Amino acid sequence: MLRVDGLSVGTRHTGLLHDVSFQICRGERVGLIGESGSGKSLTALAVMGLLPEGLAATGDVRLSARTPATRNLLDLPERDLARLRGDGLSMVFQEPMTALNPTMRVGDQVAEVMLIHRTQPSRGAVRRRVVELLEQVDLPDPAHLARSYPHELSGGQRQRVVLAIALANDPALLICDEPTTALDVTVQATVLDLVVRGVEERDAAMLFITHDLGVVATVCERVLVMYGGRIVEAGPVQDVFGDPRHRYTQGLVAASDLTGAEGRRERAALPTIPGSVPPAGRFPDGCVFRTRCTHADEVCRTQPPWVPRGEHPAGETAYGHACVHPAGGYGDE
Repeated sequence: MLRVDGLSVGTRHTGLLHDVSFQICRGERVGLIGESGSGKSLTALAVMGLLPEGLAATGDVRLSARTPATRNLLDLPERDLARLRGDGLSMVFQEPMTALNPTMRVGDQVAEVMLIHRTQPSRGAVRRRVVELLEQVDLPDPAHLARSYPHELSGGQRQRVVLAIALANDPALLICDEPTTALDVTVQATVLDLVVRGVEERDAAMLFITHDLGVVATVCERVLVMYGGRIVEAGPVQDVFGDPRHRYTQGLVAASDLTGAEGRRERAALPTIPGSVPPAGRFPDGCVFRTRCTHADEVCRTQPPWVPRGEHPAGETAYGHACVHPAGGYGDE
């Protein structure tokens, strides 16, 4: 479905993403986690072809759904990318008010993506589909709500509208970038259920970006751990969270509210990772985590190799870690 090989992003003088490689299979839900500044959102923007001015991407990104897998998305002109976005590729952003046009009725915004890509046979079919989509995301009285403006809706309702837009053309890949961060806990759970239901009904792949390990454990089957613009660990959620190998992952899990971290919390009032995330482009050479790792030594000044941990349909990069002093589980100190 989605294959990313050697993706690097940066300015002329500063690297921000480094040799990022991963695959997502059809129908698979994959989480991408890490602290703020790790490169999660930048990865998504590079895949979508939405990098800010001044940043350039190199590598190979292929989507084997609505476009031939022989085409590298990074080489496509904007005209071709625009045809793909909202059709084969869709994205749900963190803040719905910045994703919606405040001067357009929400029904017109849902309709717009179908009209642009001509996925419905007539305008009448588009109008009917708008109501269906708003109903699918559990919005009350969808025919009436379609005539509302974004400011007339609650935050949770606006995010459901954004989700309806993203799912309107049955995308092959849905990217969610912190879609529930701005919502309260009750609304968050509802939106997460709608996201999972939406991708499952379409057999779509999903890349779910978040800093919340609990959310990943709820909605994803596999997880990628990112730090310093690199993937440092990957694998099935229960294995990575239940028996983390990279020292950064170990720190994230220990500081989380996952059930598996209870034992650590009993022994330490507030587990934290030493230090803080360096500014973009100022991560150390070698292991990007070594300046914050209590197990680092001279060997860590060299970039650690990727160590496969097991087999997976998504390939070698789907299950493994890049750490020369790996943890052995929760009992490892």
